[in-house]
Parts: sequence; structure tokens; C-alpha cells
Amino acid sequence: MVRKSTSGRTLKTDSLLLLTALIWGFAFVAQRVGMEHVGPFGFNGVRFALGCLVLLPFLCRNGLRAGRVFRREPALLSLPRLGGGLLAGLILFCGASFQQVALVYTTAGNAGFITGLYVVLVPIIGISLGHRTHAGTWAGAGLAGVGLYLLSVVGSFAISAGDLLVLVSAFFWAIHVHLIGWLSPRQDPLKLAFLQFAACAALSLLTSVAVEPNTARGYWAAAIPLLYGGGLAVGVAYTLQVVAQQRAKPAHTAILLSLEGVFAAVGGWLLLGETLSPRAIVGCLLMLCGMLLSQLWPMRLHGYQ
Repeated sequence: MVRKSTSGRTLKTDSLLLLTALIWGFAFVAQRVGMEHVGPFGFNGVRFALGCLVLLPFLCRNGLRAGRVFRREPALLSLPRLGGGLLAGLILFCGASFQQVALVYTTAGNAGFITGLYVVLVPIIGISLGHRTHAGTWAGAGLAGVGLYLLSVVGSFAISAGDLLVLVSAFFWAIHVHLIGWLSPRQDPLKLAFLQFAACAALSLLTSVAVEPNTARGYWAAAIPLLYGGGLAVGVAYTLQVVAQQRAKPAHTAILLSLEGVFAAVGGWLLLGETLSPRAIVGCLLMLCGMLLSQLWPMRLHGYQ
């Protein structure tokens, strides 16, 4: 009975992680389609604002009345927590902005796979913070580097502009992982998520007002991609990830979330008519192997399942 219960729980958590990767992967399609009607900063501003709205009921369920979110709840807006949330929102804004602008120039599939390189960059950046790394990190980085070359570098040995912007965003995602890892034990994850989403939304909307044309007709035309990118990819998928990773096995988490790039490529092919050359497919496979190797190597050493 215990074995059956454990097996059922594992299947449930794995299904939630797979659904999270699926939502995030297809979000790259929504991000590309949405920018046919609105600018990248406007799109990000609205979708992260929608993410805040999705999180509000969860904050209320935890005993936080909606009216206290902004005025009377010291646990949410004390200076240390506010500062941490704003800093996380600033890094989130940088990563999301580079990624969103990149999607003007590259495909959803390329963006999905290159974004996934943050899992390799996290331990590499961690070295500068005094963290120890392992051989799997360097082997994974090598495979991912070769894969990136095959996927993105053109005949003149120059990486395409869109792919380069996505690569820059991956560095910010890696920095964001370290920052959230430091902040999460010090404050409630949902409150932290709400603050960083709100900060990112505000910065994006302010930038959009300054540099982009904004029309009500454009946002209305982009309503479906915005609802998907904000309500599902930001609000729902984040919550699914938090719930699943409370009990998920580390190896399963690494494998299933790495499929985000695969789903991005599938979504681009099905919905946008994007295709990958044989060379690009090999590059994607090498990048996926590099990401998995970087994540699974330490689990093998420590006997994780």
C-alpha cells in the first residue's frame, strides 16, 4: 500500500512538472504572436501584471486580505522584504526584456532551447559566489556550447542577433535563480513572487510608455497571447512548479523542466510553421544533453533518484 501510494504521488508530481514545462514551452509561441500587435515591453508589462492577479487569491487564502497587500501588511512591505522583491523584479525585468525583444528576431524553438542554458550557467556563476562545482557542469557546458554553435552560428561565424539576445537573457535568468535561492528561505515564496512580478510589470509598462506606441486596439488584438503568457505561463505555471517541487524527486524535476525547450520547438512548428534544419536539430539535442548532464551529475554522485 505504501509503495502504491508513493508511486501515485510521484506520478502526480511528475505530471505537474510536465504540464509546467508544456505551458512554459508554448508560452514562447504566445510571446511571438503577441508582438504582432504590441511592443515587447508592453507585452511583458501586461503579462506580469496578470501574473500578479493570479497570485492574489493564493495570498488571500493564506490569510492576507486583498486590501492589505498594498497598505497595511508589514510582512509584505517591510523594507528588507520590499527591497528583495524589487531587486528580484529588476533582474526579472532584464531577463524577460532581453528574451522578449529577442523573439522579434529569432524563432520560438531557438529561444526555448537557448533560454534553457541558464541551468548550465547557474553553477558556473555560482563559482564566483564561492560555490563548489563538479565535472558534470563543465562537460554539460561544453556540450551546450557546441549545440549553441550548431543552432545559432551562421556561416560567417557570427551568432544571430536574436539568439545572442536570448543568450544574454539566460545569464539574467541564472542570476535570478541565485537571488531567489537566497531570498526564498527569508520570506514567503508567494509574497516574493507577487512583489517581483509587480516590480517587473511596473518597469516594463514604464519603458513601454517611453519607447513604444500603445493602442487599446493592439492590446485587445493580443488578448489571447497575453492571457496565456500572463495568466498561465506566469501565474498558473509558477504555482504548479512550487506545488510539484515540494515533493518531486530532483532527477525528475531536472529532466521534465528541461523539456521546456522541446515544447517550444514543437509549438513553433505546429502553430507558427517554424522548422529546424538537421544541423539545428543536432544542436538542440546537444544542448538538451548538456543541460541534463549538468543537472543530473551531482544527483548521481549523491545517489538521488
